[in-house]
Amino acid sequence: MTWWKAAIAGALLLGAAAITVGGLKDRPPPTQEVQVARARKGTITRTITGAGKVQAATTVKISSNLSGDLVALQVKDGDPVTKGQVLGRIDKRYYEAAVKQAQASKDAARAEVQVSEVESARQRAELARVKGLAEKGLSSTSEVEQTQALVDTAEARLAAAKQRVAQSSAVLDQASTDLSRTTLLSPIDGNVIELSREVGERVRGSDFSEDVVMTIAALNQMEVKFEVGEHEVVHLKYGQPAEVTLDALEGQSFNGTVVEIAQKALIKNPGTEAEVTSFPITVALDARPPGVLPGMSAEARISAETHDDAVLVPIQAVTVRSERTLPDYQAPVEGGALTAKRRTETLAKVVFVVDGENKAQVRRVRTGIASDTELEVLEGLQVGDRVVEGPYRTLSKELANGDVVREPEVPAGDGKDGRKS
Repeated sequence: MTWWKAAIAGALLLGAAAITVGGLKDRPPPTQEVQVARARKGTITRTITGAGKVQAATTVKISSNLSGDLVALQVKDGDPVTKGQVLGRIDKRYYEAAVKQAQASKDAARAEVQVSEVESARQRAELARVKGLAEKGLSSTSEVEQTQALVDTAEARLAAAKQRVAQSSAVLDQASTDLSRTTLLSPIDGNVIELSREVGERVRGSDFSEDVVMTIAALNQMEVKFEVGEHEVVHLKYGQPAEVTLDALEGQSFNGTVVEIAQKALIKNPGTEAEVTSFPITVALDARPPGVLPGMSAEARISAETHDDAVLVPIQAVTVRSERTLPDYQAPVEGGALTAKRRTETLAKVVFVVDGENKAQVRRVRTGIASDTELEVLEGLQVGDRVVEGPYRTLSKELANGDVVREPEVPAGDGKDGRKS
């Protein structure tokens, strides 16, 4: 009975040894499922996007310099108008009376000039007569001086009368100008986009506040105003092409051009954590889209820069890693005990290149411009390299240098385009 117990014990020992040996063998590293794309050569354009509102390139507010009752409006909201067209009228009776009063004052001043001229001529003739008598010894020197004083007085009165004529002429010109301003004229060709007053209302002319009667806009020239960040405005230049889309016209796009770039920033919430710095940009549309009106929402895409024959990868393929985790990392040489240690961790832009053994090799890259979907790689990649482009969590945090990767298996019966064969 002893031999079979020894056989069982030996078998158990052999099994335990086999399990131990198997556990000590190197297990293959686990593989990670990733999406892979190839670096390609192509053309890439840096696109700067902004949302704003459509507005007319020229908008004029029509207001009155005079106070009075609005007695006529000859246009309606939306009406087309031409330069010089009569838009409305203000009660002009008061200003007509002012013109008549100024004209009467001018006529009176002219009459006064005529009287002064006659008096001046008479006194000059009297002076000549007295001087003749004095030469004959029939008049004294004091009489000559007295007559000379009368001549000077008459000429001074004549000069004053002429000044009053000039003054009354200026008053008449002002009164005539005010009278002409009772008729509101269009300064441009355009359309009435807003009526702010009705017939019978009183308008108040003032140099300190504007009492708008209506607003006219030249709708044949439209533009879009929006704001971009400080990191984007440095890439903008006058004349760059833009593509404009409008919410109201879905599926359509229109060409435009950058015409204004603000030279001063708009700073919102200054001094707070929510501080935002932006710059207003204006894109002029090449032609007015049919049916587009001021105030509609629009989005502009500006083509700021284009590179041809660039090495391109999907924008999500480029990630960052700490310098300390890279294979080629070299620790900085300490400058002594007083050398300050860096408190911030240095990050490097990298991609993971899949080699022939399906291992992800981390590689430093230097990038250029980016589009909405792709990124230009200036150094670190060659056309045809296979790079990992996702999933995001795997690429940004989990994937490490040397990890074995595999692509998702395509289900049997499915083609590359996702359709069943």
